[in-house]
Amino acid sequence: MYSEKVMQHFAEPKNVGIIEDADGVGEVGNPVCGDMMTFYIKVKDGRIEDVKYQTFGCVAAIAVSSQTSEMVKGRTLEEAKLLTKAAVAEALDGLPKRKMHCSNLGADALALAIQDYEKRCCA
Repeated sequence: MYSEKVMQHFAEPKNVGIIEDADGVGEVGNPVCGDMMTFYIKVKDGRIEDVKYQTFGCVAAIAVSSQTSEMVKGRTLEEAKLLTKAAVAEALDGLPKRKMHCSNLGADALALAIQDYEKRCCA
């Protein structure tokens, strides 16, 4: 059902937690399945210096959060904005069709955190 990479990220998720003085915060949820994700970013010189998240959800949601955080840590904001749900799913060696909506949440929560940062810093 799940790839080995999905199970690794589920069993040992990376970057879990809260950044108390985050530069940007994004939260999304899917009322159908109950998954909730909150992403926190710390930005320095246009790069995501640190990223943390809290996820309440299924195996796929937790794996997606972990994978998303790993894919954008150290990247520029412009690079991070290009992250797609397909790229996250591909990096996890695929997700079952009925779990693809979970990969949307990671990219969406990250995008909202970046938007929040841009409102705070650049408004």
